[in-house]
Amino acid sequence: MRILLFILCFLPLVSCSRQETMTELTDRVFTVAEQQYACMDTLLTDKTLPRTLLSGGKFVPSTIYWWCSGFYPGSLWYIYEYTGNEHIKALAQKNTLKLDSVQYVTRDHDVGFQLNCSYGNAFRLTGNEIYRKVLYQGAKSLSTRFSAKTGVIRSWDFVRKGCDWKYPVIIDNMMNLELLLSMSKAYDNDSLQYIACTHANTTIRNHFRDDYSTYHLVDYDPETGKVRHKQTVQGYSDESSWSRGQAWALYSYTMMFRMTGFQNYLLQAGHIADMLIRRLPADGIPYWDFDAPDIPNALRDASSAAIMASAFIELSHYIPRVEAKETYLDMAEKQLRTLASKEYLAEPGTNGNFILKHSVGSFPDKSEVDVPLTYADYYFLEALLRYKNLLK
Repeated sequence: MRILLFILCFLPLVSCSRQETMTELTDRVFTVAEQQYACMDTLLTDKTLPRTLLSGGKFVPSTIYWWCSGFYPGSLWYIYEYTGNEHIKALAQKNTLKLDSVQYVTRDHDVGFQLNCSYGNAFRLTGNEIYRKVLYQGAKSLSTRFSAKTGVIRSWDFVRKGCDWKYPVIIDNMMNLELLLSMSKAYDNDSLQYIACTHANTTIRNHFRDDYSTYHLVDYDPETGKVRHKQTVQGYSDESSWSRGQAWALYSYTMMFRMTGFQNYLLQAGHIADMLIRRLPADGIPYWDFDAPDIPNALRDASSAAIMASAFIELSHYIPRVEAKETYLDMAEKQLRTLASKEYLAEPGTNGNFILKHSVGSFPDKSEVDVPLTYADYYFLEALLRYKNLLK
């Protein structure tokens, strides 16, 4: 009898400590996302999209030409994909169409971010050819920034104070290649794939250190194609490993393998992933820079964790090594569980209607430090959807 009473008394404690399943976690996060992003639309005009919050909590919108403008409509498409909510679909369509004129932009490399996340998901989920035509024009616009002499797409036309860039290329630029590759296949345009693969191959040669960490920026001589110098503009120092740069690298080379099937990209993604596994903190959320001097008190970056989680999940599907598959997926789950905790996931009606807290834009510039950012939300939702699809 005493043993039975002990068991009955202990059962509630066991029940309360049960770990939330990933399905339950995903349901919970998308419920929050659905509420937050529907409310966020009320803060926008027909020419603005979300950007971040100021330190005092004031909502900051962006123009359609801000590099992050495609992430909000992209997240709405992900929320619609998960929930089937027709109101969210209408918001996704409305906010996607705001970006129509971006397809003609040739002055920077962010067309891929802006259009692939918005129009790309719109086409994927609806099959509407109008969306694909915009994507194709955007890809052609992006391709104009490629130089055969350097073998890469130029990132920025401006020159940062104190720098003498001639042809700067940042690791973020790898993320824009998905637009080129998808439209190369859709329209049988081999030149777009050539540009994407040439850029990716040149970046492997010049951006990465021996340990497979990456510099943020490589500056080329536009006449000879030779590397002039290497920097980590948004990191702690030129030789440090800025966490979001490492996340872009992992994600983009995983994507390059998916889009081309070329084994050198899978090999590169695996090397980057192994480097990150060795360096990530126990909870999976990287410091804003892996070499920040005040670790363990340095700020964490939720955006980098979200990007990495999405990439780890996809890479676990491709990598042939069984142990690596399990390691990458375990890390992604750890990152998603941490991001879905009270520490990072916003309560509905707070956080300017963004989903995640605690991201870092550019710490050296004191810009968007420890605030919500739209790309953190986007890749968080994408990672959860990818994990869900693995469970089918």
